[in-house]
Amino acid sequence: MKIAHLILTHANPTQLKRLIESLVHPEADFYIHVDLKAAIEPFLPLANNQVFFVQNRVKVYWGAYSIVQATVNSFKQILSSHRKYDYVNLMSGQDYALKSTEAIHAFFAQNPDKAFMDALLINSEWQEALPKLTKYHFVNYHFKGRYVVEKIVNLFAPLRKMPNNLIPVGRTQWFSMSLKHVEYIVEYLEENQNVRRFFEMTWGCDEIIFQTILYNSQYRKDIVNDSLRYIDWSEGNASPKTFTIVDFPALMESGKLFARKFSLKDSAELLDELDKVKYNYKEVH
Repeated sequence: MKIAHLILTHANPTQLKRLIESLVHPEADFYIHVDLKAAIEPFLPLANNQVFFVQNRVKVYWGAYSIVQATVNSFKQILSSHRKYDYVNLMSGQDYALKSTEAIHAFFAQNPDKAFMDALLINSEWQEALPKLTKYHFVNYHFKGRYVVEKIVNLFAPLRKMPNNLIPVGRTQWFSMSLKHVEYIVEYLEENQNVRRFFEMTWGCDEIIFQTILYNSQYRKDIVNDSLRYIDWSEGNASPKTFTIVDFPALMESGKLFARKFSLKDSAELLDELDKVKYNYKEVH
């Protein structure tokens, strides 16, 4: 079971190093996209014959299409490697594994050709996301006064409709999908420029576009509505909770393979405990 871990990051090379080391496996490679706004030099010592840096980097802005473009550029590099990966696992630099590498690879070996991703129906199950799609959002553009223009446009323009009669689904942007799904998404976006243009004016499109493309294809049956990630939104903020040692029981009871988010400052003790659990699993098995 060969996995390409695709990690989007912008800071903290020391934390990224720890994340990579926690997932090292003979059948695992790592593709790192470093935000073009950040200097890449501090990250480069991590490169080796299993760790590769994405060459076509993008300046990533929160909520904008740029994070989708960064992901797609990374997909293309993975595909151009011609390595026969079974799964592509999308993570952020603030993620961490809750299971051992042996358990992770065994899980995917037992569940081949799936797309593990949150895929809630936006029209019924995740309706708070509807304005992301029906309103015009200029977050991907950087001209002066864009938010004033956005407000005026939305005041007079009719509600936007999904292109190609797509049924929108989504939730979290992080997922694990087979290589055939990655190939399909890249080809679909190249052949459907109208879809790309629509999502360029969609807020938080990274949480919707990949799931929607697969859901409206012959691969809908491959989708498992589970991102395999434990993410805690209980604080009600724009970003999820940063885990500390007090969250250790909840993480262990979640049954998930991965979780986000962590920081070396707040999560160091927790990361140590997680590593102990994974080491003990390896010893037993």
